[in-house]
Amino acid sequence: MRVKNLKRQASDISALLHESSNKKQEVLDCYLYQNVTSTHKALTCSLSALIPIMNHFQYKNGELFCEDVPVSEIAKELGTPFYLYSKATLTRHFNAFDTSFDGVDHLTCFAVKSCSNIAILSLFGNLGGGADIVSGGELFRALKAGVDPKRIIYSGVGKTEEELRYGLKSGILLFNVESEQELCRLNNVAGDMGVKAPVAFRVNPDVDAKTHAYISTGLAKNKFGIPINEAPDLYLQAEGMANIEVKGVSCHIGSQLTLISPFIETLQKLKDLVGLLADNGISIQYIDLGGGVGIVYDDENPPHPKEYAEAIKDELGGLDVTLIFEPGRVIVGNAGIMVTEVQYTKTNRGGDKEKHFVVVDAGMNDLTRPSLYGSFHGVQPVKEANYTSQVVDIVGPICETGDFIAKDRDFPDVEQGDLLAVMSAGAYGFTMASNYNSRPRVAEVMVAGDTFKIIRLRETMDQLIRGESIPDFLEK
Repeated sequence: MRVKNLKRQASDISALLHESSNKKQEVLDCYLYQNVTSTHKALTCSLSALIPIMNHFQYKNGELFCEDVPVSEIAKELGTPFYLYSKATLTRHFNAFDTSFDGVDHLTCFAVKSCSNIAILSLFGNLGGGADIVSGGELFRALKAGVDPKRIIYSGVGKTEEELRYGLKSGILLFNVESEQELCRLNNVAGDMGVKAPVAFRVNPDVDAKTHAYISTGLAKNKFGIPINEAPDLYLQAEGMANIEVKGVSCHIGSQLTLISPFIETLQKLKDLVGLLADNGISIQYIDLGGGVGIVYDDENPPHPKEYAEAIKDELGGLDVTLIFEPGRVIVGNAGIMVTEVQYTKTNRGGDKEKHFVVVDAGMNDLTRPSLYGSFHGVQPVKEANYTSQVVDIVGPICETGDFIAKDRDFPDVEQGDLLAVMSAGAYGFTMASNYNSRPRVAEVMVAGDTFKIIRLRETMDQLIRGESIPDFLEK
């Protein structure tokens, strides 16, 4: 099915490219978020002739490159596993999203939780972006990366008193308040500090994002936000508080959305709320629409940011507000890969049929998404060859049956020592990694042209036990 879809897309693109040079650039932009995996090898040559760069992970002379650097060269120097990001792709994706909203007042606040390395946060800050944070630690990272505090918004259902104080001291743009108790706590902390807290309320619109249950956040049964029908009373309460300054309305309905309609339904409800608040003398400066635009991992068909932006602008009408967006995955997802090495291949016999495994040195502690969500990631050999193939599970070394990267995947025959690239790993990859099974977390690397730099060192064994001690009453 994916090959059939790509043939249709290639035909469509070929026709469009003949129309004009302006149309050619528009077509290139429309496909930049897609990721051609090994499943699509039969079409790679014909597509690459039509589209010079979808992202900056491309085969050259049978070897996978990140921009102008062979992936194998990085592996030879650093070992495996590691995460690898393309600066050119990160830049292109950020600009493609941000410029889609040209013509309206807006602020693009990158969702730090999706990929929190300070080098990446610094890159987006230099491009004019802000940060959407959900913890004091993410605020620390954003500030260390040089992000302007007036471009930082603070979401999250469980902000501690210490975190609220840190945000106020830092002078951030907005707190997205998610409960009445949080509002009262924030008012008290701000009063102690002698300042006013800038506030938007994150409302829950009870809109089905039609995504995975674990990343759906806009339904009434989810823990996030304030029920939208209860919000007007809370706004009135906030208006009467001495240390609260009401500035906005916020909402985030989920992640990896592939439809525009849930976003539009949400915006319609927010517009109604803004109108009701205006009738009660409460002026709203900001509408934070959250993030959630999906990417292509396999055969999904998410909207391009331009399509999303046009729908939002059409629905917004003449409402005089500044829009805030919290994109994460749509910017970094296909701008990063994880590189791993084959340790063993094995076949288990004795059941109804033989089961073939490719055992690699990256585990579910390094990339959690397949085990946690059953998520698909394309996997391809770093060096192409005329392989035969078989159906395999690609698994890691963790002591869990749930430790896998891919299951029942038709995959080229590989050997011990071969390098594999796990595609679309830029979002919720390293940032969700752990030390489970006492495994040091892997290195992170960024490529810019023909240069690569380590942006996070691989953890050492000593760092695994940093902060631990054996109390004297256990000593012999």
